[in-house]
Amino acid sequence: MTSRFRAIPAVNEVLADPRVVELMGRYSRDAIVEVAREELGAARSAVGAGADPPTLPELAQSVARSAAARWAPWPRRVVNATGVVLHTNLGRAPLSEDSLKAVAIAASGYSNLELDLRDGKRGSRQARISDLVCQATGAEAALVVNNNASALMLGLAAVAAGKEVIVSRGEAVEIGGGFRIPDVLRQSGASLVEVGTTNRTYAKDFEDAIGENTGAILSVHASNFRVVGFTHSPAIGELAAVGRRAGVPVMHDLGSGCLLDTRPYGLAHEPMPQQSAAAGVTLGFFSGDKLLGGPQAGIIIGGREWVAKVARHPLARAVRIDKLSMAALSATLLHYIHGEAERKVPVWRMISAPVDELRRRAAGWLAAAGAWAAVVDTRSAIGGGSLPGETQESAALRIDCAALGISPGETLARLRGFDPPIVGRIEAESALLDPRTILPEQDEAIMGALRALRNG
Repeated sequence: MTSRFRAIPAVNEVLADPRVVELMGRYSRDAIVEVAREELGAARSAVGAGADPPTLPELAQSVARSAAARWAPWPRRVVNATGVVLHTNLGRAPLSEDSLKAVAIAASGYSNLELDLRDGKRGSRQARISDLVCQATGAEAALVVNNNASALMLGLAAVAAGKEVIVSRGEAVEIGGGFRIPDVLRQSGASLVEVGTTNRTYAKDFEDAIGENTGAILSVHASNFRVVGFTHSPAIGELAAVGRRAGVPVMHDLGSGCLLDTRPYGLAHEPMPQQSAAAGVTLGFFSGDKLLGGPQAGIIIGGREWVAKVARHPLARAVRIDKLSMAALSATLLHYIHGEAERKVPVWRMISAPVDELRRRAAGWLAAAGAWAAVVDTRSAIGGGSLPGETQESAALRIDCAALGISPGETLARLRGFDPPIVGRIEAESALLDPRTILPEQDEAIMGALRALRNG
């Protein structure tokens, strides 16, 4: 055993190898020395477990692989072949080309972020984006922060701190990542008053609960779950009317921020900010990176005096949106204002894609895949805490993993090893690639990977 350990190259031999010397020039000597020592430690452990001692070229290659993995640019672009449009693990909504250009402009030099070019005086970073949000939603005023969770927290802190907030018992929910509505209320300084039952709540329940210390009525859209069967919840217009009669602010957490009607695409209706604004809610809250199809952002809409009150709260500074997200959101909103969202916003390109077109594209991949693949009918999901349980008809390329002689898991692992990595899903013991979430300009990457997979 001692001779086997002695056969492992010494650290100075590894560092003198030309391939490792080149790495020290690319990164730094100290960093590569650390990687080399880690690889040698792993080699000694492997030899102790019975493995053969690695050769010097093998160790040099291990150091190169480890360095590349450790310091590769992150996050990497991947091809989403899962069929889940808003895939949280894959970064949710991809940005449009115009949004990417806007980010590049904002990042590549100075900008008029807080400068009024007409008089040369300091301006507001919110003025332009607020105007675009109002054009897109019909709201009187708007404020943008870094995400919807902070938007809701900020709104509650500004409007209802030290007071009671009335919430339907069926909406006192957890909306992901341990983010629970009762906890949000406590952190904002408000206290929760639950009304109704888990499955049925009426406008009168809210009206009856209003008292001297009521700070607001809060309606929370069930973004990532559904209660079905014997259910009832008041429309947001009903709650707004209750609030007006009692002089109590009504706040509406819409979740996804869907500016287009989802019903023409075979999906259930998703609450729309335009409808919330038209109903007269005091403040509405929604995300920028879900069905809006933009960057992560929290968007607040409502009456001018209420939005101004929220903007003046000290917490507003802590949750301020950065200039790159603001640039991307501005370009995304313009797609809706110009009536081009279905053609230019990637999530809506995916949602609106006809199934016949998806079937045709999947069939076009067959020549690259070979006899071990077939086009099958399937269903695609929206995901990302939007339209829970809703799916769309789709068609996908099914890879017969048994014919390839590998498991579905190994098939997906090999696909993730390509550049760009391709992330598929397993269904009925087969690997599936769903074109609904693969933009047509990514088809060449899919076919190249299929050819490589076919050739082993």
